Amino acid sequence: MPTTTDELQLAADFPPATYDDWRKLVDGVLKGAPFEKLVGKTYDGLKIDPLYPRAQNAAPIAARAAAAPWQVMQRIDHPDAAKANKQALDDLANGATGLTLVFEAANGARGFGLPATQDGIAALLKDVYLDAGIGIELQVGPQARMAAIYLAEHIKAAGIDPAKCEIRFGLDPIGACAVWGTSAYNWWEIAPAFTDAIKKLTDAGFKGPFAVADGRVIHDAGGSEVQELAYVLSVAVSYLRALDGANVPLDAARSMIYARLSADADQFLTLAKFRALRLLWARVEESCGLQPKPLFVAAETAWRMLTQRDPYVNMLRNTVATFAAGLGGANSVAVLPHTAALGLPDAFARRAARNTQLVLLEESNLDKVSDPAAGSGGIEALTKQLCDAAWTLFQEIEKTGGAFFALGENLLQPKVAATRAARQAAIAKRRDVLTGASEFPNLHEPRAAVLKVKPVEAQPYGKDKIKFNPLAPIRLATPFEALRDKSDHLLARKGARPKVFLASLGTPADFTARAGFAKSFFETGGIEAVDTEGFLASPLPSGERSTGEAQRSRSGEGAIASIADRNPSPAPSPSAQERPLPMGEVKAAFASLASAFTASGAALVCLCSSDKVYATAAIDAAKALHAAGAKHIYLAGRPGDQEAAYREAGVTDFIFAGADALAMLIDAYRRLE
Repeated sequence: MPTTTDELQLAADFPPATYDDWRKLVDGVLKGAPFEKLVGKTYDGLKIDPLYPRAQNAAPIAARAAAAPWQVMQRIDHPDAAKANKQALDDLANGATGLTLVFEAANGARGFGLPATQDGIAALLKDVYLDAGIGIELQVGPQARMAAIYLAEHIKAAGIDPAKCEIRFGLDPIGACAVWGTSAYNWWEIAPAFTDAIKKLTDAGFKGPFAVADGRVIHDAGGSEVQELAYVLSVAVSYLRALDGANVPLDAARSMIYARLSADADQFLTLAKFRALRLLWARVEESCGLQPKPLFVAAETAWRMLTQRDPYVNMLRNTVATFAAGLGGANSVAVLPHTAALGLPDAFARRAARNTQLVLLEESNLDKVSDPAAGSGGIEALTKQLCDAAWTLFQEIEKTGGAFFALGENLLQPKVAATRAARQAAIAKRRDVLTGASEFPNLHEPRAAVLKVKPVEAQPYGKDKIKFNPLAPIRLATPFEALRDKSDHLLARKGARPKVFLASLGTPADFTARAGFAKSFFETGGIEAVDTEGFLASPLPSGERSTGEAQRSRSGEGAIASIADRNPSPAPSPSAQERPLPMGEVKAAFASLASAFTASGAALVCLCSSDKVYATAAIDAAKALHAAGAKHIYLAGRPGDQEAAYREAGVTDFIFAGADALAMLIDAYRRLE
């Protein structure tokens, strides 16, 4: 067995691989196509190359302390304070190291939330030892503006030392204005009240941080990573300026502010975004004459990526998001339970959310290396691009006077709307895939359980003195889910879903790929696909014209007259399975196809096969189906130069990768109605 160093250096036996060597191999595969085809782009237009060299002189970005785990935050948002208390105690007893207290009408409350009353907070925190090292984070809105004060009073009444409590109070008046689209006051009226509240909490002995720059405002509305970073930076600077204007020293003021970012299933962009924020904030600190120190960055898994359909896939999305946020240096992570889009999550969903983090920390040991992405060519390049683009947008926001005024001048909203529209278009065309919603649906899945709790109605706050275009939260799967809901409604009312008959032609080798594509295509919209085993399993007769050709020369003859192989030179010596069908069997096959369609009860039909089979049979199959009563016939695949002939035979639409699936499915329902 080899033991010497020379014997173990296997790589030395191979020539060094260079970028130029790789490019030569790639160019050979591309065969003249431009290399740019392999370069991806983010929604900000940032380039992602297919290969990166190792980054040179890249230092790790300071985030958490060495080998320190992030705080495992568990969301508490049950409207019943006593039941919320039971949830909190269970979470803390089973691995959570912090609680995110979400109050009613807060940004991200999602229709539920804790009551912001003195009695409610007392009931919520019963037997919770706030000075035992757990993290507490508040998510509050204008309606729950007193929650921070009530919490402070509760701690004082309990005789707890505020300095021993790790509480992030989550004050974010700009974020509330951005989401609600209204403000009862101007910024110069908000800022004094905002800083006064922070001073009172500081005087009471709390160490903070107190104010949050919440990037979920942008992310939930469909915005990009650059827009989220620039917004967070601008809001944080607005709060820093307000504290400075209230005579709080800058060194103390920066410790009163923290950030919150959304983490989604785009692993590399999420990881780079968290790293970029720290570099951007360090640049702000340096501009203030301060020596940079790590910013506290909280993470929450993304709302917009959650689906109601096949919600268990949300567990995978949450895992990737947590992985990326953790490696990106998040100080705390809160995982939205996988059923959050359906209602108030039950105990199982909450346990899964909690354990997602615990497994990554305790079994995968993701916290043991500080900034593991440091030196990665791809991540370092993406981090730099995000920093450069976000700083440029941040400067544009600052020219208006800051985040509040940028919202008032409608600077940010159109940019976010454009990105949201681009995302929605990509979802509609299934270029961006939402498994279980826009791809690979399961029409027969049972609905996941949630708690039977009535949502809380958010009450308006004050008079709308100032109005903005709101940055309302969305979920990307909603349009497809609306069609699935419509299908469920029809099933409940009529006993059957809308159906599409898959008219598969040829052998399974011919039709399986496109039949599978068509099934997924229609069932994402709740239109149930009726599978068939295939018609015309053998080649068609040769030496004669097809019905389509015959129709053009002998008008008036029947739809199934004669069928020809368009290849004038059939393959020699066909096997028994490949020998052409007799004309009588061909006619019988099309008659069987028409009968099967009629028996299916489907109102829609989709032809599925290979281009080769389409060339000989699609026209005649379409005519047979049309004669049998098919009013709307799809063909799976691009029509090419045969589109006019197919449409003349009765084909009305073509489904293929890259088509606007959502628009076609909405149109299908219109036709069904």
